[in-house]
Amino acid sequence: MAHKNDRYTYRVTWSDEDAEYVSLCAEFPSLSWLAPTPEDALKGMRKLVAEIIEDLLKNEEPVPEPISTKRFSGKFMVRVPPEVHRQLAIQAAEA
Repeated sequence: MAHKNDRYTYRVTWSDEDAEYVSLCAEFPSLSWLAPTPEDALKGMRKLVAEIIEDLLKNEEPVPEPISTKRFSGKFMVRVPPEVHRQLAIQAAEA
């Protein structure tokens, strides 16, 4: 059964390679779940995530925070070569 406070980010898509739907969870990137229908893929992944969370809690390991509940400042730092920075500044000024 899915964790009652499940706020994780899921995606279900078709996998040609597997000829089934695959469900993924952004907060647990190493996990996936295959099923013949999108609903079953999501249900299976949510159950798997709940089991992983239960194991993490039992072993007193950190549980990933759902992206949906994180606070974001709207700022992020990116390092680029000085010439790229110059070109970006020019393009921004022209815009």
